[in-house]
Amino acid sequence: MSKLRILYAATEILPFLQTTKVAEFLNTLPQAMQERGMEIRIFVPRFGIINERKNRLHEVVRLSGINIAVGDDEKPLVIKVASIPNAKLQVYFIDNEDYFHRKSVFVDKNNKFHQDNDERAIFFCKGVLETVKKLGWAPDIVHCNDWMTGLIPMYLKTTYKKDPIFKDSKSMFTVYNHNYTHKFAGDLAEKVKMLDIDDSMLDNLKSGDIDSFLKIGMEYADSVIKTNEDFSDNINALFSDFTSKNISTVCADDTLLDSYYNLYNELSR
Repeated sequence: MSKLRILYAATEILPFLQTTKVAEFLNTLPQAMQERGMEIRIFVPRFGIINERKNRLHEVVRLSGINIAVGDDEKPLVIKVASIPNAKLQVYFIDNEDYFHRKSVFVDKNNKFHQDNDERAIFFCKGVLETVKKLGWAPDIVHCNDWMTGLIPMYLKTTYKKDPIFKDSKSMFTVYNHNYTHKFAGDLAEKVKMLDIDDSMLDNLKSGDIDSFLKIGMEYADSVIKTNEDFSDNINALFSDFTSKNISTVCADDTLLDSYYNLYNELSR
């Protein structure tokens, strides 16, 4: 039995929140990998529509209290946890009053895209890595799911590459379809920057849209996963742009769990 350590980062997970198929995937895959002997940690944002009382979220004081830089601002990080019912798995929730207490995910009640979704993504990606450092738990593989996690593979290859917790970590990035056309205001690259990151590393952020997060994730991840869904033309074009990458297609069928199990073991070698 494999003893690989897998860190999952994603936008949502059942039973706490579902707006896309990502939530169901994140409920199924980590449990299956744990049953196959792997050690698992799961991180998602604590969006304001998640009912804390119903889902029994509680703050982990020893992990909270870090300030996370987003551009010129610093925001306090709060970590909450809850257990998945009928599974021996805890979920860590990245929280901050300014970014995650509104009662919506990425769009408001008028279906308008939140202007600070880029900052929320930056805060989430940095918050995950800083919390894992505090846990002192070194993952073999960091499996990033969906656009909001796209900066993590780059941070692992730059700012965090010499950190003892992450020095041997490999990253995997699963791409999902989306219909967002929003352009972020201001200089996205300047907000994203950290130590050991120069302008040339951020060329894929110049478009300043959701696809820029996908491009960065695909550029820096050690393995890119394409689901077998119908992608929009712009995302299909991204896959064409990254033909030199190790891109694997994983089908959402009876082979899914075996496919990921094998991919994890191959990537860790």
